[in-house]
Amino acid sequence: MKKGGLVSPGLPRRLQDEGKLAGRHRVARITRDNGWRAKAARKYKATTNSKHSLPVAPNLLEQDFSAGRPDQKWVSDITYIWTDEGWLYLAVVLELYSRRVIGWAIAERMTATLVRDSLIMALWHRKMPTGVIVHSDRGSQYCSAAYQKLFHKNKLICSMSKKGDCYDNAAMESWNHSFKVEAVHGERFKTRSEAKYQVFEYIEVYYNRKRLHSKLGYLAQKLLKLKKSLSRVSVKSGQDQKPTVEFFRQVISLLDWHGGLRWAPSLGKGVAEARPYREADCATVC
Repeated sequence: MKKGGLVSPGLPRRLQDEGKLAGRHRVARITRDNGWRAKAARKYKATTNSKHSLPVAPNLLEQDFSAGRPDQKWVSDITYIWTDEGWLYLAVVLELYSRRVIGWAIAERMTATLVRDSLIMALWHRKMPTGVIVHSDRGSQYCSAAYQKLFHKNKLICSMSKKGDCYDNAAMESWNHSFKVEAVHGERFKTRSEAKYQVFEYIEVYYNRKRLHSKLGYLAQKLLKLKKSLSRVSVKSGQDQKPTVEFFRQVISLLDWHGGLRWAPSLGKGVAEARPYREADCATVC
C-alpha cells in the first residue's frame, strides 16, 4: 500500500469504488494476516515563530472549519521535509468546502516569500475571489508586510490562531498529519529534487484527485464535484427528474483513477438513463 495512512473505513471504500468486493472486516483480516499496518504519526515540530512584535489578526474561525460554499474559508500552514541535502519547507493553502489544496509552494528557507507564493497560487487557481477568510497561525511569515499586502490588494479577510493553540488550525494540522504519514514517513530523499517530486505527486496526482475524505463522505474531491454538477442535470428517462443515487454510483464507478473519465462498454442494470450522456459530457462537468 503506497499511501500508508489509508485504512478502514477508507480502504474498503476505495476497493469498492474500483469494483472489488471487500468489506471492512475482510480488509481488517487481510491486513492483520499479512502484518500490514498504517504508518504512525511522529512528534509534532513547530515550524513558525510567533515571538515577534508584528501586528496579528483576530481568530475569526473559532475552530469552526465547516463551510457552506466554495471559497468561504481557507486555511494555511507550513510543514517541513528532511532530505540528505537539508530541509525543505512546504507552505499549503487548503479550501475548506472541498478540502482541496488550492495553493502550495516549496523552498529551502522558511520565509515570507514562501507563504506569499502559496497564497498567490491559491488566488489564481480560484480565479481571484474576494471576501475569503484566510486563516493561519501567528508566525512571522504570515504577519509580514509582504504577505499582508496581498490581503489588502485582493480584499481577503485575515484570521489567525491564538498563540500556541494548534487546535485553532486543526483542519490544516490534520492535512499536515496525512501528508507526513502518507508521503514522507518511511521515505528517504537523497536530494531535494526527489522530495519536490514526491510533494507534487502527492498533492496534484493523489490528494486532489483520488484520496477519499471522511469530511466529504469518503468521496474523492473530483467525485464530489462530479456529483454536485450532475445533481443539476435532468435525466432523460421518460420525464425530467433529478439523477438518482444509483445513477451517481454508476457514473462514479466509471471514473478512471488515473484522471479523467472513461465510458464503460456496459453500464449495468438500472442506469439506462445514463446512456444519453457521452464521455465528453461527463468530462465537461468533471
